[in-house]
Amino acid sequence: MTLTFPPLRIGLTGGIGSGKSTVASHLQTLGAAVMDADAISRSMTAPHGPAMPAIARTFGSEFFNAQGALDRERMRTHVFTNSQAKQALEGIIHPLVAEEIQRQTRVAIAGGRHLLVFDVPLLIESLHWRKQVDRILVVDCPVETQIHRVMTRDQLSRETVERIINAQASRQQRLRAADWVIYNESLSLNDLHQTITGLPIFLAGEEKV
Repeated sequence: MTLTFPPLRIGLTGGIGSGKSTVASHLQTLGAAVMDADAISRSMTAPHGPAMPAIARTFGSEFFNAQGALDRERMRTHVFTNSQAKQALEGIIHPLVAEEIQRQTRVAIAGGRHLLVFDVPLLIESLHWRKQVDRILVVDCPVETQIHRVMTRDQLSRETVERIINAQASRQQRLRAADWVIYNESLSLNDLHQTITGLPIFLAGEEKV
């Protein structure tokens, strides 16, 4: 029997250090097609990545690391203090990421996937993305937990992590926009998995299958 219903589109977001990527990984193991905007962005700025020629022309090769990829830490520092540079970088990378997400989405739909997860850190900030998804799933935790996790994981200073957090939507803004919330403060991986499988996402998916 041919299925005619559209796939369920879930926007997944959360602040840095919230555990969003872990949730995305769990969703993928449960059969969802996950389009990871951050991973795609990194591929665009890897050595010989599609974004690198335009970055070289706009910013210069001093923003490349020894391997020829984008020096993400140097660029992060630069755009935090220069709004025009931030806009220029986004103007290079965002269209390429959007194009690749569209390609991956077409592949997922052609492959019969009924649950599409768009893992987008700036989903709340983007009017475009909020119109493209059926539901928004937010991974939430206290800001202090975010700071501790990112300092430990990325070996960044507290000041740097706070700047990153302050550049994103606030915790309150994300929660107001959420259809579903996973509070990921002290969950074990097993607890997190059980929380995810208990979400209405899968009930909605079953209704569509």
